[in-house]
Amino acid sequence: MSVLRATDLTVRYAPDVRAVQGVSFTVGAGEVLGIVGESGSGKTALALAVMGLLPESARVAGSVRLRGEELLGRSETELSRVRGKELSMVFQDPSSALTPVHTVGDQIAETVRIHSGASRAAARARAVELLDLVGIPGAARRAHAYPHEFSGGMRQRVMIAMAIANAPAAIIADEPATGLDVTVQAQVLDVLRTARETTGAAIVLITHDLGVVSGFADRVMVMRAGRAVESGPVEQVYLSPATPYTSVLLRSIPRIGERRVPPSRPKRPVVLEVDGLVRHHPLHKGTLLLRRRAGTVRAVDGIGFDVREGETLALVGESGCGKTTALMEILRLSRPQGGRVSVFGQDTSALCASDRKALRRDVQVVFQNPYSSLNPRMRVENILAEPLTTHGVPAARARGRARELMELVGLEPDHARRYPHGLSGGQIQRVGIARALALEPRLVLLDEPVAALDVSVQADVMALLKGLRKRLGMAYLFVAHDLAVVHSLADRVAVMYSGRIVEIGPVARVYGVPAHPYTRALLDAVPLADPRLERRRRRVLLRGDPPDPASWPGGCRFRSRCPRYTTLTAVEGALCEEHDPESRPVPSGERPVPSGEDVDRLVACHHPLAEAEGGR
Repeated sequence: MSVLRATDLTVRYAPDVRAVQGVSFTVGAGEVLGIVGESGSGKTALALAVMGLLPESARVAGSVRLRGEELLGRSETELSRVRGKELSMVFQDPSSALTPVHTVGDQIAETVRIHSGASRAAARARAVELLDLVGIPGAARRAHAYPHEFSGGMRQRVMIAMAIANAPAAIIADEPATGLDVTVQAQVLDVLRTARETTGAAIVLITHDLGVVSGFADRVMVMRAGRAVESGPVEQVYLSPATPYTSVLLRSIPRIGERRVPPSRPKRPVVLEVDGLVRHHPLHKGTLLLRRRAGTVRAVDGIGFDVREGETLALVGESGCGKTTALMEILRLSRPQGGRVSVFGQDTSALCASDRKALRRDVQVVFQNPYSSLNPRMRVENILAEPLTTHGVPAARARGRARELMELVGLEPDHARRYPHGLSGGQIQRVGIARALALEPRLVLLDEPVAALDVSVQADVMALLKGLRKRLGMAYLFVAHDLAVVHSLADRVAVMYSGRIVEIGPVARVYGVPAHPYTRALLDAVPLADPRLERRRRRVLLRGDPPDPASWPGGCRFRSRCPRYTTLTAVEGALCEEHDPESRPVPSGERPVPSGEDVDRLVACHHPLAEAEGGR
């Protein structure tokens, strides 16, 4: 029997925007329906229509039945009795859904009291129980914390705890893992599985990540332009798509597969060399007059790597690991707080202002959010011409170069007169890439350039970046948290954890046989877009969050989350507890590294996983 059924559901906004057009679906008890599609396909409008949360200006028609009872047409008072009890929702952004001035325990307890009439003490006890169920460590203590004291993944767990507080019949999860690190995403999905098993609820999972649906949903519905273009069992849709649109979405998913292992790293000129880079931020407490030093945040704590001509090096890791901080320190082209940065053989600490300006011609950056990095009051052609005129190129020549750049990145001529807000996410990211290429740089720094894009647009931008590198011979330093994207784009990868690089080497070797337990955990957390493989795979998920960067424990920084640490003997474990591991060559199992030869791969672990490879 269906728990939630929508029939011919239609949503229109004035004057005549058809967000949802005649969509029907059913979800049974304990079943998961995945609704997928690109931005603007109508997924979220559909969810809000089911919840009765659309603005008054929206016009909703059709039918939505929960356990056979019609929801459309009910008053707000009647819907309030249903929402949170029989039907609940996990929103995409928990920060905007949680009240910042109340503790999380009070907010969960309020949900329990409103719908069950429980006493304050009983509701409080239930809140602690729910926090423990969704994996919040120290639930009784953390119930007294405020939302801002939780990480993004922990806030999403709180949202799930609130959603299942009254054992609802159906749960709608709107992009519950979007924007989260791959490890946190895996944890959140694991919590949703627990919620389904505990409550037996029907779940509607809305997402643009087809890999997430692959291993979690029973059935999938693909939406495009407000319509459901295909639906059916996950395996059937993924392995035998019936529509060209679904096929395009599935082909666009970046995948981690086999890659040829390079015999050796090409001997090319080094364009960027980083040695012992440090960036610490002091923490202060007290008022402006009585401020005192209260600690130090070690954002980047002595990292080193180099990038060669025509090469792409990716920095990967969870949020807060220091990868973007490292990128910004390099971009400053000035004296670092500690260590050394050399660009094209020039030590940045020795550069004067004129030398630094000249060097910026050859070092450019593409930011994660182009809308915040481009001037909203400038037209596209002026945005592209500005770097050229800044460096002395005549205005007429700069305008001609702007048109060439637009053609290079696949923009249409009529885009030249538009402002950033008049472009789509993929188009505006192409503008950011074109601006970075305006001065024909030799090194481009990429900060999550495809993180916020739909999967098909993401594939287009990645293909563009690879093609431009091949044509122009540029080198990329690429910051990302999506390991599938890195596998597709990068030659080498450096894995960062808590301000340090824990493993670095060729993508094929690091992905094929990871040496560090953290690298293995990151790879295990990446969802596969093949339902058969995703449901059969065995993996170890990381628990908890990275340590506080202001008060790291002694010894190995990863040991509190390390699956390998729990299997070590007392003597082996003592090494992890007392000494922070230094980087050392990873045995390849083929031959030792001769003295003086370039070390191709390094790992900072006392007990690396790849030791077994060297012993074969």
